[in-house]
Amino acid sequence: MSPSPAIRIVSAADFDSGTAQTPGSERLAAISAAQNVDTQLWGGLFKVEPGARTGIHHHGEQETITFVLEGESLVIWGNQGEFSATARAGDFIHVPARLPHMEINPSRTLPFRWVVVRSTATPIVVNLPDDTWPATAWHKVAPQAASNGRGPASAWSRFGAEVAHDKVG
Repeated sequence: MSPSPAIRIVSAADFDSGTAQTPGSERLAAISAAQNVDTQLWGGLFKVEPGARTGIHHHGEQETITFVLEGESLVIWGNQGEFSATARAGDFIHVPARLPHMEINPSRTLPFRWVVVRSTATPIVVNLPDDTWPATAWHKVAPQAASNGRGPASAWSRFGAEVAHDKVG
């Protein structure tokens, strides 16, 4: 009889920032080979500071499920950046494989944090150039982020917050 697999508890002090990253955000691996966890999945935390945005990116063959722990995020996606929705604390998000997307934090004061689970053990992050989408795509939805923090803060009023001018970009 073979031994049962062990349950693994990974403490926050053991999270690994040496995982694949996208500019404008921070990912911390919690469940991965770096923590000596034998799994077919990847799990960790994702954070975007107030007023910041990620670059446009996708996760290759991986599907992603996230749970929003705190804050609010404007998520933009599509081959042309043509879709957007706001995710708030308590929401789940499913990101299909190979789907270009970006996240924007409209808050001046609060980061947003997600728990992330990916469908393969090795994280895949394919960062794309900002000109992947036409200038009119996400810039219409998020003019503050499009101008790298130099646009009017009032442009974010429809998202219920202003953006810190020195963080976006």
